[in-house]
Amino acid sequence: MKSILATIVAFVSSAVFLFASPAMAADAAAGAQVFSANCAACHIGGGNAVNPAKTLKKDDLVANAKDTPGAVITQVTNGNGGMPAFGGRLTPEQIENVAAYVLSQSDKGW
Repeated sequence: MKSILATIVAFVSSAVFLFASPAMAADAAAGAQVFSANCAACHIGGGNAVNPAKTLKKDDLVANAKDTPGAVITQVTNGNGGMPAFGGRLTPEQIENVAAYVLSQSDKGW
């Protein structure tokens, strides 16, 4: 009886794992819209109107250790220095999308 139950549990677990929808990847195109509405006033063209030394350009992101999705997500969520926190205004998905957009644009040179 225990082996039958274990087999059923294993089968159901495998089926759930195999047919579960995969996690959504960040969407840079959606991030562009969020960026335009919330970030472009200070970061137009990858610049920084508040602190010109901390742009969104590749070299500055690398120099300031902000060149990974996690670092950008943390910065946008929590803010720092002159940048306000957007964690209360944007959803986690919107923030992930903005991070994807920012890193994509920095790779392209804005």
